[in-house]
Amino acid sequence: MSVTVALSQTPIARVKKMTDLLGWLLICAGVVFFLLGTLALIRFPDLFTRLHALTKADNLGLGMIAAGLALHSGSIAAAMKLLLIWLLIMIASASVSHLIARTAHKTEYSREHNA
Repeated sequence: MSVTVALSQTPIARVKKMTDLLGWLLICAGVVFFLLGTLALIRFPDLFTRLHALTKADNLGLGMIAAGLALHSGSIAAAMKLLLIWLLIMIASASVSHLIARTAHKTEYSREHNA
């Protein structure tokens, strides 16, 4: 019976359902990347590995969440705003992590020293 219901839907309704499903999958995958980045922050031994893992996981997680929200928005303008927000946060994240790592390196921060 569900097959006949699925076949009776219009193509636009099926595309809308698939877009919603893909949006939710991207949002959930982004949340997983955020959680893995947080776990890496707790588990990794030193500042440099923590910083590397957290920066990568957060950038990818935010990108997936922004893509999922862009699919849910249904508006090109909202999708472009989300893309711009993601790009600005990526630039800021790279700059801040570089500054933290550079300061740690210049102050002879030891890899054995736990932050």
